[in-house]
Amino acid sequence: MARLRQRGIGTSWPARVSWVFLVAIVLVALVGPLLISADPVRQTSSAMLPFGSPGHLLGTDDLGRDELARLVHGARPLLFVAFASTALAAVLGTGIGLLAGYAGGIVEQVLMRVVDLALAFPSILLVILLVAAAGPGTTSLVIGVGVSLAPGLARLARALAARETAQDYIVAARLGGTRTPRILAQEILPNIAGPLVAQVVMTLSVAAGFAAGLSYLGLGIQPPTPDWGYMVQAGQEFLYSAPRLVVLPAALTLLFVVACNFVGDDLRDALDPKGSA
Repeated sequence: MARLRQRGIGTSWPARVSWVFLVAIVLVALVGPLLISADPVRQTSSAMLPFGSPGHLLGTDDLGRDELARLVHGARPLLFVAFASTALAAVLGTGIGLLAGYAGGIVEQVLMRVVDLALAFPSILLVILLVAAAGPGTTSLVIGVGVSLAPGLARLARALAARETAQDYIVAARLGGTRTPRILAQEILPNIAGPLVAQVVMTLSVAAGFAAGLSYLGLGIQPPTPDWGYMVQAGQEFLYSAPRLVVLPAALTLLFVVACNFVGDDLRDALDPKGSA
């Protein structure tokens, strides 16, 4: 917090805009469905209504479903998968990296060879394999994306933990008989949390992109649940006659991903000034 107060956040206009957009999207996902009365899955005879139609501000899709309601309700599944899978990746990656960086020796070699093996596969291919093996759905999507993103965080956590392990205060804690779990949780982790938090936020953007992409391929959140990725896939048939069905969910997904990257950069500059120098 002292670094945040000293360095500040949102020092550039892209960062400020990204913070506002990110908070707005999260609020829409949390409270938006409570404010929209239209049913996002109810099919009606009012198909393909244009922008500004009475009772349908953003029109309707080919099945007569309200587009605004589907966009608002579609934010929650995507953000849930993105946040849940990022949390899983953070727990797995940080745990492996901390242990490897602190223990060193054969423990580090074994753990990091496993991480390197996972990194040898393209992340999107690994996600598709994991999700396809477990079957489409929210749970398999969270696990697949989380496991595939954990190795990148593990490498960062290992490097940071190895740097801190060489410090005098860690040597003193070891000589004083402090147990390993306490050193990891109370000594090392708080001192490497800054750059890890920034990287986790940037990982959130990758998780959201994977979630939307897999839903587009039919391996993610399943219909009739509205989801931005699936909405792009369902609307591509009408790309020329009704481009809003593709452009709106695709643009929201893209903006969310870009905002996460800018926010991650902003947090990195504030929390880890040495690393961003």
